[in-house]
Amino acid sequence: MKQTQRLDKILAHVGVGSRSELKRLAKEGAIYVNGVKIKDSGMQVNPDKDIIAVNGETVTYREFIYLMMNKPQGVVSATEDNRDQTVVDLLDEAYAPFEVFPVGRLDKDTEGFLLLTNDGKLAHNLLSPRKHVPKTYFAKVEWAVTEEDREAFAQGVTLDDGYETLPGILTILTSGNESEGVPSEIELTIMEGKFHQVKRMFQAVGKQVVFLKRLSMGPLALDPALALGQVRELSEEELHALRHAHEAQK
Repeated sequence: MKQTQRLDKILAHVGVGSRSELKRLAKEGAIYVNGVKIKDSGMQVNPDKDIIAVNGETVTYREFIYLMMNKPQGVVSATEDNRDQTVVDLLDEAYAPFEVFPVGRLDKDTEGFLLLTNDGKLAHNLLSPRKHVPKTYFAKVEWAVTEEDREAFAQGVTLDDGYETLPGILTILTSGNESEGVPSEIELTIMEGKFHQVKRMFQAVGKQVVFLKRLSMGPLALDPALALGQVRELSEEELHALRHAHEAQK
């Protein structure tokens, strides 16, 4: 990021107002930079060094924002959709100026960990197949998941389109029973993010996923305090770990 930017661009980015509204605020004497009243909302300022205040309140500038969501079922992982509610629709209006997007996709009927950000470089690093960032899922599967399935996943399976997956780590939590109508409960860690991959991996061994939840992505695990549909910003420690996740996977 360059050191100086237009003041109105900075203030619009953090949601203070549109450029026309900021021009009016400047004329009304409501905007101060380093304690000095300014009249030109288009002036160049350094958001890292200059102190900006609007109507007596100091403005904190952030270029990027990072959000953890516990995505509910029935919501699509997109910024807009003509038919369904999107994950962006669940966000507080205060986040609207940052224009965040989901990092990767969870199926409409899948819930759990979803990262949203406006940091394209970080998103690319996390999604790049070359980075092999692990993702762990909890699933309920009809019916009995077996040791043979675990061994097959450990070798990689062939999907319906002929793609051979990388090895996955399948942990059988409970083994189901078809006669009693009890599904298996498993955890699966994969290093890729192919379309419907977890469901298709089980289809490859003749099983069907009936519930799917993402538990983690890279070094970050879903915050158990987040209810379905809730969002919180990442802590500095989480962000540091996330930024360095791809380095550990090389």
